[in-house]
Amino acid sequence: MPVFDRLYLNTNIATMAKGQADYGTIFGGAIGVKEGRLAYVGTTAGLPGKVLTSPTIDCCGRWALPGFIDCHTHLVFGGNRAREFNMRLNGASYEEIAQSGGGIISTVTDTRTATLEDLTASATKRLSRLAADGVTTVEIKSGYGLTLKDEEKMLRAAKAAAAHVGVNVQTSFLGAHALPPEYAQDADGYIAHICQTMLPTLARMGLVDAVDAFCEGIGFSHAQTERVFKTAQKLNLPVKLHAEQLSDLSGAALAAQYKALSADHLEYVNAEGVQAMAKAGTVAVLLPGAFYTLSETKRPPVEMLRSAGVDMALATDINPGSSPVQSLQLMLHMGCTFFGLTPEEALAGITRNAAKALGLSDRGTLERGKRADIIFFDITDPAELAYWVGGQPPTDIVIAPL
Repeated sequence: MPVFDRLYLNTNIATMAKGQADYGTIFGGAIGVKEGRLAYVGTTAGLPGKVLTSPTIDCCGRWALPGFIDCHTHLVFGGNRAREFNMRLNGASYEEIAQSGGGIISTVTDTRTATLEDLTASATKRLSRLAADGVTTVEIKSGYGLTLKDEEKMLRAAKAAAAHVGVNVQTSFLGAHALPPEYAQDADGYIAHICQTMLPTLARMGLVDAVDAFCEGIGFSHAQTERVFKTAQKLNLPVKLHAEQLSDLSGAALAAQYKALSADHLEYVNAEGVQAMAKAGTVAVLLPGAFYTLSETKRPPVEMLRSAGVDMALATDINPGSSPVQSLQLMLHMGCTFFGLTPEEALAGITRNAAKALGLSDRGTLERGKRADIIFFDITDPAELAYWVGGQPPTDIVIAPL
């Protein structure tokens, strides 16, 4: 009986294992896969005896990396907001667009009108583009339905699109994304509806892996966000938070208080919030696509996060308004160019740290026992993926059975 189901030979491996320098590189390596798991990752010389009876694949010197993980997306939505792109080019701010009836609420209208089939079809197209970039796991948020029926529709579309494309999905409930028209001037009433009805019902349906919220002046207050977190806690669901994107509301510290998987954006995070995140093990998810699209000038404090030992992830934040981005590899280049990450930090941000931001310990590195999610590239150095604007297409993508 073969030792491995598949054995990849003649490959250079960037394991991305934590604590190892230079991408955790193994030159002239081999990868053995058994029942969808990594059974061997090391040098060819270190292989156990008689393994050559296993089905072998010659990688011809290509590099192997862990499957990429896009840990923050709003990939399911109806319509688009190309008109707002023109408004921004003419000087309108994110807040001004939202206050004029655009922004999130315009997408809410289009999403409510769309059928489940409509949302699944459009999301499948976008997800296919991410998958072609090497993404094997993706987080998809709700938050454009803002009713129980429409949030359920979004979450089901997310799962259906992932099944069509053949990638893994983690779904986050983002009911506290914006105030729906039905609750105009009654944010507390809407938060009560989320906590009493929407979130418990969707959790019982098995549609929610984590709970997110938008803690911001044009979103929800610190106190309202905490009510959502307390409900998630009672349901044994981990939390995440859109924090400090446009202002400092101490959202990062709140996220850390509830042991959040991640706090995302963080352009305005303060030192207290950074220290709280470090203590809680909360990942900082940086979103250069939104920074770029909104022509922001306030950068997240990468050096402060680095010095505090906060793990940093990168994601597309794909959404119809502030980040119409369909390439995770592009975020590698932007993370380096705009935010000052090193190429190695950027790659860690879409592999092991992205996995941590989703609470997934079984992927993100190429180490024995992890899922056999592997992508191969015809490159000479992993830094090339951040160097080239938009990266390089993978030659092969391997995803363990779902």
